[in-house]
Order: sequence, then structure tokens, then C-alpha cells
Amino acid sequence: QVQLVESGGDLVPAGGSLRLSCTASGIIFSNSDMAWYRQAPGKQREFLARSSSAGRTIYAGFVRGRFTVSRDNAERTVYLQLNSLKSEDTATYYCNTFQNGMDYWGKGTLVTVSS
Repeated sequence: QVQLVESGGDLVPAGGSLRLSCTASGIIFSNSDMAWYRQAPGKQREFLARSSSAGRTIYAGFVRGRFTVSRDNAERTVYLQLNSLKSEDTATYYCNTFQNGMDYWGKGTLVTVSS
């Protein structure tokens, strides 16, 4: 079955950086678009970035320039580099893929930014 496992979340000071990872199994990773979302307490889940199987990247406007998505097909892993973190970036970050008509999500990794 499809499984997505995120890691890399931590407590960091404002202005700091983190790299999140999401390793996938049960899919043909190289043929899959992979996305990152986040959900802050009391807020809706929001789209951050997508890495397509064709190598294209798409970002939500509010993260462009601070967050970078990349992938390693050999490792079946997609990354999200978070730079210049702000307190409002505090959230649980989720990996996502859409396969055969279904959305799949990981359990998330918590990023806490202290001000």
C-alpha cells in the first residue's frame, strides 16, 4: 500500500532553517507528483509546493523564495528546505501524493519556530 513518512521537524529559532524529508513506498516514485502542505493549529491545511514527475516545481506565492522543494528519485524521497523561518511557519507539515484517483497523506512532522 501507499505509505508516506515525513521527518525532519524540530524546534528552531526564528530566522533558522530546516530540511524536511518524505520517503514514499508503494508507488512508482519517479512517475509521481509529490507535494507538501502544512496545517497550523486552528487553521486549514494549505498547499506549499509540488515537485512533478517531469521535474517541474510549483510554489504557493507566500513561500516562494523561502522554501525549496526537491526530490531524489533513487531514494524515493522528496525534500522541503525551509529558510528564514518565522513564528507563523509553526505547523505540522505533510507530504502528499495523488495516485489512481486518491489522495495519500503522511502523518506529518511538526515544525515549531520560536520567536
